[in-house]
Amino acid sequence: MKITLNGDPAEVDAVTLAAALAELGYGEGPFATALNRDFVPACERAETPLSDNDAIEVIAPMQGG
Repeated sequence: MKITLNGDPAEVDAVTLAAALAELGYGEGPFATALNRDFVPACERAETPLSDNDAIEVIAPMQGG
């Protein structure tokens, strides 16, 4: 399925947000997710379905200053 990940085109076989994140190499680390600009809590990712042309944003905290 074709999606957009952080503004870049991507393709995944996954049908849920959690499965797509795993397929794309995101581990259990701390990060926030949005699907089509709507925040998705970590506890809801496994039940959140994906559709063609969905936009996923993954935001991870960064250290530094």
